[in-house]
Amino acid sequence: MNITVIGGGSWGTALAQLLAEKGYTVPLLVRDEKQADAINSTRENAKYLPNVPLHVNITATTNAETALNGTKHILFSVPCQVFRNTLQKCEPLVEHGTTIICSNKGLELDTGKTVSEVVTEELGHKKPIFAMLSGPSFAAEVVRGMPTAVVLGCCNQRCGKDLREMFSNESFRAYSSTDVLGVELGGAFKNVIAIAAGMSDGLRFGSNARAALITRGLAEMSRLGVAMGAKAETFMGLSGMGDLVLTCTGDLSRNRQVGLKLGQGKTLDEILSEMKQVAEGVKTTTAVHHLAQRLNVELPITATMHAVIHDGKDPHEAWRELMKRELREE
Repeated sequence: MNITVIGGGSWGTALAQLLAEKGYTVPLLVRDEKQADAINSTRENAKYLPNVPLHVNITATTNAETALNGTKHILFSVPCQVFRNTLQKCEPLVEHGTTIICSNKGLELDTGKTVSEVVTEELGHKKPIFAMLSGPSFAAEVVRGMPTAVVLGCCNQRCGKDLREMFSNESFRAYSSTDVLGVELGGAFKNVIAIAAGMSDGLRFGSNARAALITRGLAEMSRLGVAMGAKAETFMGLSGMGDLVLTCTGDLSRNRQVGLKLGQGKTLDEILSEMKQVAEGVKTTTAVHHLAQRLNVELPITATMHAVIHDGKDPHEAWRELMKRELREE
């Protein structure tokens, strides 16, 4: 069976490798012809996952028609801000009833919409089955067979069961959940808090501050999620607390690295110009902040990070204001 992966970054390549090792044929759709040729000739994605030999079941291509021909499962791993455009380009080639699996964690900046909402708007007429793959998972560890657990958000319980079987192996364990919205929001929101935690470390505030940010960040994530209709308990799971802890503490986290450098005095433009891959949390911060304002949900850490990232507020001053907020019960 073919499972097409769209997106040749580190995470898309890691998931393609996982599926290929399980015996699936995996067309990998990438944008760059040179990258596709290099992957096929050297069996390595040198730019994003160097020194990882890729399985022979993976074939990279820039031709969407070739990649999507006859497939009933498509896994998207592209930045959230180009996701809608990618869907629009693929739409003529997507078959009715195809299973759409997304691993891109974020919200659309202009609309504040989740990944599943964008899929519904662009592909709803083709009645796809949607699933969101999320959880604490660095690509570099997954491809090396290090133990990892994730969750697949899918409203269709039978499909969720089939998908967790599809992805799971001895080192990669997939759970399923019918709370798709909760799984999506956890994966998106944790990047905002990861930037805050990284900035705290860059300011040398210590372990106490990082632990407080993770805990209060989880409270903000749950508060917004419940206001939008998600289940509070979902945020205590892998896509919520699990991914939040990893992204706030792991040095492989791009969003944590953004915050770390902000705390060390670099400007956002300087930081982003040095990065090879997208840090979703930068734009997700704006999307979440505007969403919270529309829903009248109080998110003080998010508001603080929005002020630092997008209004140029001094990090030290921002934290002083955060610590001086009115005292209250937890």
